[in-house]
Amino acid sequence: MLGYVDTTKEARYALNQDTVLINGTAVSDEQRPVGLFDILVFTEREEHYRVFPEAGGRLALTPIDADSAQSRLGKVVSKQHVAGGATQITLHDGSNIRVEETGVDYSTRDSLVIDNETSEIIAHFPYEEGALVTAVAGSHSGEIGEIDAITVTSGSGENTVSVVTEDGRFETIEPYVVVIDENFTEGESEWVMLSMKCESRKLRRSLYIWLSERVDVNLPMQKRFSQK
Repeated sequence: MLGYVDTTKEARYALNQDTVLINGTAVSDEQRPVGLFDILVFTEREEHYRVFPEAGGRLALTPIDADSAQSRLGKVVSKQHVAGGATQITLHDGSNIRVEETGVDYSTRDSLVIDNETSEIIAHFPYEEGALVTAVAGSHSGEIGEIDAITVTSGSGENTVSVVTEDGRFETIEPYVVVIDENFTEGESEWVMLSMKCESRKLRRSLYIWLSERVDVNLPMQKRFSQK
């Protein structure tokens, strides 16, 4: 597609080094997708990124520090009681978290911060008026603001959300917003050419093609990458 490699052989070479992690786990399967709010780490380069939405519905890589890379954000999409009196929570990425009785009420559309190593919940952000959210789809994708009002729609229509931003406000439907931590607003969401920093040309090209096939990219630095 981009002309850098013809097959997935070079991508496999890069992934077999066990230096590319997604949510704390080394990736060996080139078919492994990179999804919203995933944490991507290149251990040899000591580089850490969070997948974050940007304008146009694309996904971008936001640089983060090593501490932030130890956990990931998940939106609660469903929950159910399971054997033993525990509750199983399903997140937007399909992962399941088993929660024993804690007295905390986790609701759908809330967001949780999950430790990548232990899978424990380390933070809880309720979906409510005043919550900080980002739009992950629609014409306002990537915009961040606080929920000003949640309007319940009668019938089968989606509830709507009014969000106040630094530049004004926007309105969208509930499924298009996710509650986030305020530290997500630090720095500007942008694509980083990871592959340009790799010393090995083969590894550089492999990482690029692997990422480009898994995430919708918009790379203004393409010419610089193709040099050498």
